[in-house]
Amino acid sequence: MAVSPYQDSEKNKKQQVEQMFDNIAPKYDFLNHFLSLGIDKLWRKKAVRILKAYNPSRLLDVATGTGDFAIEASRIAPKEIVGFDLSEQMIKVGAEKVKRLKLDHLISFKKGDSEDMPFDDASFDAITVAFGVRNFEHLEKGLQEFHRVLKPGGVAIVLEFSKPKYFPFKQLYKFYFFHILPLLGGMISKDASAYSYLPESVMAFPDDQDFLNILTNCGFSESRQWRLTSGIATIYLAQK
Repeated sequence: MAVSPYQDSEKNKKQQVEQMFDNIAPKYDFLNHFLSLGIDKLWRKKAVRILKAYNPSRLLDVATGTGDFAIEASRIAPKEIVGFDLSEQMIKVGAEKVKRLKLDHLISFKKGDSEDMPFDDASFDAITVAFGVRNFEHLEKGLQEFHRVLKPGGVAIVLEFSKPKYFPFKQLYKFYFFHILPLLGGMISKDASAYSYLPESVMAFPDDQDFLNILTNCGFSESRQWRLTSGIATIYLAQK
């Protein structure tokens, strides 16, 4: 696998990811929807429909970015949603969007490290994260933090890119991900490195049963998955 331009020996992964998302924040929402042909919105809606069955009151949206998952989750009427992210610029865009949608009474934002969160034990009914866990520097440490801040019986919903397994979708996906997406993403965002990092991080991520096993190792008592759009993405649910 090629080395990402963001793999700077002077910086750890957290610093690299923070810089990358700060750089692309102004174009992030447009590119997300454009490059996925809008399918990412349907994936979030399905994840929130799954979450609704658990009727969470206090919700933490980790790696919230510009708040798309938090905004979608507002439809199931929790009492509070906290959006948590490493990138100051992404949070800034998200806070402006939430205010524009008149959801700032419900959704607040906090900057910080997902592997060392400033929240008390057992303080949230549910955690959501969309396209964020693959950016953790230490995946298991981050998932153990999820387990720590969840109340007993609480759930984590993880929406993440995954790898299609079958011909011809597997081959078409790889061609788009490694050739078309970095070209278009780089042209529009003016940051080609960020959209080279994306496919590399997806290919390196332990998806499917491997991720379910990691959730179990991190203390979750029950986990399951829903593969989406021929395996382009997967929703994982883990219960404490």
